[in-house]
Amino acid sequence: MGIFDSIFDTLFSYSKPDISQSFLGLGKKSSTETATGPDKSKSTDLVSNAPASSSPIPESLKLVQPGGFFKYGHPGPRIDVDFKQEYISAYDRRLRNPFYVVEHVTPTSLAKNDQVQRKNVFMENESIPLKFRARLTDYFRSGYDRGHMAPARDAKYSQEAMDETFYLTNMAPQVGDGFNRDYWAHFEEFCRSLTGTYNSVRIVTGPLYLPKKYPDGKFRVTYEMIGNPPSVAVPTHFFKLIVAESPRKQPSTAEVAVGAFILPNEPIPNAAPLKSFYVPVDAIERASGLEFLTDLAPSLKKDLCREVQCEITVREFVKALPAPRK
Repeated sequence: MGIFDSIFDTLFSYSKPDISQSFLGLGKKSSTETATGPDKSKSTDLVSNAPASSSPIPESLKLVQPGGFFKYGHPGPRIDVDFKQEYISAYDRRLRNPFYVVEHVTPTSLAKNDQVQRKNVFMENESIPLKFRARLTDYFRSGYDRGHMAPARDAKYSQEAMDETFYLTNMAPQVGDGFNRDYWAHFEEFCRSLTGTYNSVRIVTGPLYLPKKYPDGKFRVTYEMIGNPPSVAVPTHFFKLIVAESPRKQPSTAEVAVGAFILPNEPIPNAAPLKSFYVPVDAIERASGLEFLTDLAPSLKKDLCREVQCEITVREFVKALPAPRK
């Protein structure tokens, strides 16, 4: 048994074959999948994009007009995209968490700035309708941290940018000790350290809700809900997709280094190798329903962990957030 197997067996509670062949469905794309990605000319308007038919409509079908419902309004689903200085979040109204958060860090943006102070003032995002909004009270005595997707440390260049990282649309419930305040924090530091090798690092972070194999042999997706009423989902896992651009040794190259990671939302020993959580980009796509890098030519994509040493450096961070009250 290799390191990959042992880490995933202990942290994910199921075996490597289950991960690579079952819920992640890795392998060759089917012949019906294209490399060009979705047709960007199509909108989410079901009415205007209803497929046209070359065949005459039978008389019996002229009796019904399901599209007529939309004259009363389009039910969605809708994604709330929020543009902040340091990040862009796409918010999931159903689970009250981001679908994903995109950020950009550079050596300059991470330079020390003594004028910028971390204030830890968490805020609800009032641009989200109240009935779909994650609330501060949802996290109160939940036992979970309000875990940043785009870290506050990545916004050192501007007080406003750092303050904006504390909106709940940039948060998801995370296990505190052993994860958010430990291994995950070290992982975030690894991402920042890439600016020592690259002039530009783009990071996508988000929650996942993955199935687990139960004793009866069946796979089920189960996750906790917090809040009163329970409305904010607790992710089972989190992902990060890293795209490192403009290497300092060859800044003009069009090649980019890409790395994808999936970590369980639970305490992780600091001794766990970071590469144990390294997965193909395809794994995140299948687990999240998102598509990444569809406009990046495969010839320009390099393997991040072949270009740099993918490992965390364990540091004793000042834990700015107290443990949540139980």
